[in-house]
Amino acid sequence: MGVAQYRIKLTAEERGELRRIIRKHTAGQSVVQRAKIILMADEGIKRMAIAWELGIAQENVVTTWVKRWLAMSDRPVAERLQDLPRCGAPGTFTPEQLCQIVALACEKPEQYGRPITHWTNRELADEAIKQGIVESISVSYVGQLLKKTMYNRTASDTG
Repeated sequence: MGVAQYRIKLTAEERGELRRIIRKHTAGQSVVQRAKIILMADEGIKRMAIAWELGIAQENVVTTWVKRWLAMSDRPVAERLQDLPRCGAPGTFTPEQLCQIVALACEKPEQYGRPITHWTNRELADEAIKQGIVESISVSYVGQLLKKTMYNRTASDTG
């Protein structure tokens, strides 16, 4: 499979829409990166150079998005930049439920009649169930949620 087989030729409308996506403040970083990949590929820039310019560690990421762009040529621009559905079971909890659990973790346990000064994962899971936020939740999942939330908060606070 030669490189010419994966050559991108954008229309003026596609180019304009990709540029709008890149300038949009609400666009996700991954979508903006994909839009840049497609625009650079349209300019004839080689995949290794695109990866280097955009700080992508693996060149195959560029190849993946070029191939996907071409394979989905009948779809709207924005849809072509989205992740494909993932395999596996869908998420068990809604974003609202997860936010409520994180918000609960920010409260003092004493406010809920708990004789402790800091939440444990078990106490937090029990309280989320007691309040009807969720029907059930594992202690380990509460720990994962809080760890992920704290990592994201710390990373964004330092950036």
